[in-house]
Amino acid sequence: MIPDHYHYLLINLLTIAYPLAQSYERRLRFLKNWKAIFTATAIVGGIFLAWDELFTALEVWGFNERYLIGIYIGRLPLEEYNFFLTVPFACLFIYEVLNYFIKKDLLKNYHQSITFFFLLCTLFLGTYFSPKLYTTICFYFTAVVLSLQFFFFKNDWMGRFYLGYFVSLIPFLIMNGWLTGSFTEEPIVWYNNMHNMGLRIGTVPAEDAMYLLGYLLAVTMIYERVKRKNLAMHSDQNYRSTS
Repeated sequence: MIPDHYHYLLINLLTIAYPLAQSYERRLRFLKNWKAIFTATAIVGGIFLAWDELFTALEVWGFNERYLIGIYIGRLPLEEYNFFLTVPFACLFIYEVLNYFIKKDLLKNYHQSITFFFLLCTLFLGTYFSPKLYTTICFYFTAVVLSLQFFFFKNDWMGRFYLGYFVSLIPFLIMNGWLTGSFTEEPIVWYNNMHNMGLRIGTVPAEDAMYLLGYLLAVTMIYERVKRKNLAMHSDQNYRSTS
């Protein structure tokens, strides 16, 4: 029986346990990209923590003290800070594992259509459900990130990103189901339905799927940029050393 106040902490530990244990696996060597992981997690996590702090103050969502260890930074429990470390780490790990073991870019010919579809959906739903704060801000943020990709950056890894995103949705919804009361007497994180569509995937607000999309795309954009810059730098250094 898990003591109530360890539930959210345990969710974080389970989220990162396997990816962290396998990060030193000799074929993948995920942690060789630690600079890219840290940079992407820190930049995007900082933005989302500020968003989290604001929405907690506005009571768009909140936290059940019954399932927390009781340490807070501002209005947010320590476990919430850990969430923005464990989730991107785990999802980037899934992304790299799929890149390594699935050599073919399965969605290469479809990623622009997927991006355009998600862009239309987020813009329409964000506008239709305005001024519901979570729905509007979540969908508009995701629409902005998708627009940057679709019209400006046009990254060549988007097909692989979508495969990683779709796979990551499975553990994400399970863990968020735990957070929102699927496996506990009360939700660990509660949502004020005045500020969302009121549609749930099990106990998880439907917006969370688009929240993850925007969040992960922003993280992956920075991760790939820093990773490729580091690879180019190392290649240049190796070239000079052999010249």
